[in-house]
Amino acid sequence: MLDANIKTQLKAYLERVTQPIEIVASLDEGPKSQEMRELLRDVAEQSQLISLTEDGTDARKPSFSVGPKGGEGRVRFAGLPMGHEFTSLILALLQAGGYPPKVEADVIEQIRNLNAELNFETYISLSCHNCPDVVQALNLMAVLNPKIRHTMIDGALFQKEVEDRKIMAVPTVYLNGEEFDQGRVELGQILAKVDTGAAARDAKKLSAKDPFDVLIVGGGPAGAAAAIYAARKGIRTGIVAERFGGQVMDTMAIENFISVKETEGPKLVMALEEHVKQYEVDIMNLQRAAKVVPGSEDGSVLAEVQLENGAALKAKTVIVATGARWREMNVPGEQQFRGKGVAYCPHCDGPLFKGKRVAVIGGGNSGVEAAIDLAGIVGHVTLLEFADDLRADAVLQRKLYSLPNVTVIKSAQTTEVTGTDKVNGLVYKDRKTDEVHRLELEGIFVQIGLLPNTDFLKGTLELTRFGEVIVDAKAQTSVPGVFAAGDCTTVPYKQIIIAMGEGSKAALSAFDHLIRTSAPAV
Repeated sequence: MLDANIKTQLKAYLERVTQPIEIVASLDEGPKSQEMRELLRDVAEQSQLISLTEDGTDARKPSFSVGPKGGEGRVRFAGLPMGHEFTSLILALLQAGGYPPKVEADVIEQIRNLNAELNFETYISLSCHNCPDVVQALNLMAVLNPKIRHTMIDGALFQKEVEDRKIMAVPTVYLNGEEFDQGRVELGQILAKVDTGAAARDAKKLSAKDPFDVLIVGGGPAGAAAAIYAARKGIRTGIVAERFGGQVMDTMAIENFISVKETEGPKLVMALEEHVKQYEVDIMNLQRAAKVVPGSEDGSVLAEVQLENGAALKAKTVIVATGARWREMNVPGEQQFRGKGVAYCPHCDGPLFKGKRVAVIGGGNSGVEAAIDLAGIVGHVTLLEFADDLRADAVLQRKLYSLPNVTVIKSAQTTEVTGTDKVNGLVYKDRKTDEVHRLELEGIFVQIGLLPNTDFLKGTLELTRFGEVIVDAKAQTSVPGVFAAGDCTTVPYKQIIIAMGEGSKAALSAFDHLIRTSAPAV
């Protein structure tokens, strides 16, 4: 099952195990069970501390649990954890075998103090790059707390469960039989939902922090670059971010980041975070900004960033780098069927539509790339473009038109998403003839660009009618001491490398402002 190179790497990882691990498999006579048997035998052969039994009685077959020898296996995999989930398996083995997790001590203590029976189930697809973060967070919770259990379920393998529960997006998490969350969530977000006192404790801790010289709102490429440039100046720097990495975490193929031939979003974000952490930057992740209150122009009154949990952070200068989010169609039925056929990530949710009919809305690069990827999975793809011509690069268009199971409809305005308990079609108008048409399908992937995350800045900073923060050549906004960078601004061409340059520029401008108005905080 595993090739020699992977076995060698796995063996090296498993040398960190310090206590016996038991894998208990529940198998039948099917081909997937045979694959699982081969995988687990390969894994068990790599460490004398791992034992494998095949006498499991779980109703989901094939599946297996991982736990300490003689103890309960509270981490379970229903399906083969390959692809993006292979790392989840390795971490589960290490953590069950006594290897300490790379998580802050206070977070570990918070998990251990949860005093409720929590049975999590996470439906994933093996091609989903967001799913492993959720799986690994819940696995860790199950390893650390005897009241918590978690099962990863491959939706493609257990399709009847997916259909019965009407799951049409991954990751989808259930808690004690009820839907708990959908989409990529981090450990802190999960804890905030199950630990009701966490938000108040966080707010108190954050509000007690000393003022920053530079406080960056947003943790994407622009925010990370700003933090590095600011910290290198020796000034007190902080990042407050709803999600470190931002939109890049949802990007798979990156082939235009100069000097790096190709990479993936999560890998780039990991490198960014490691780089930021080389400096004395206070990273406050999983915190959403609610308002920016400007300080005085001469710096005598500090600016304040208020967070949704009630905390307030003080700073001499602020850099807004909140990025952008997927633009929605804003038509009837879109919100109603979000996660029930309406999706925004073809890489994550595409496998759930295997053999089915789907539509892609948008003829730019992202839309055409999505249609090409989906064509290899689904039965048929219909791409709808509002304009008279596609806007994607010529090389992508040539590939698209070469695919036999793709239909392209131009001058099409989507007017409604239809369905009952899930999507069953969409309605569009031919913009040239005004004729109304209906497509019968099971999935709709929306790829029509981005909207800046600037709603919390209305009435504070000058914005365009599209919501972008208006900045000058030095990243200065309409308010002295407040700067902005990246996809949330008027700077054209929303690209990772451009955002990084703008973030660096904003940090240099903020430093220049500081030395002209005040000495650094101590």
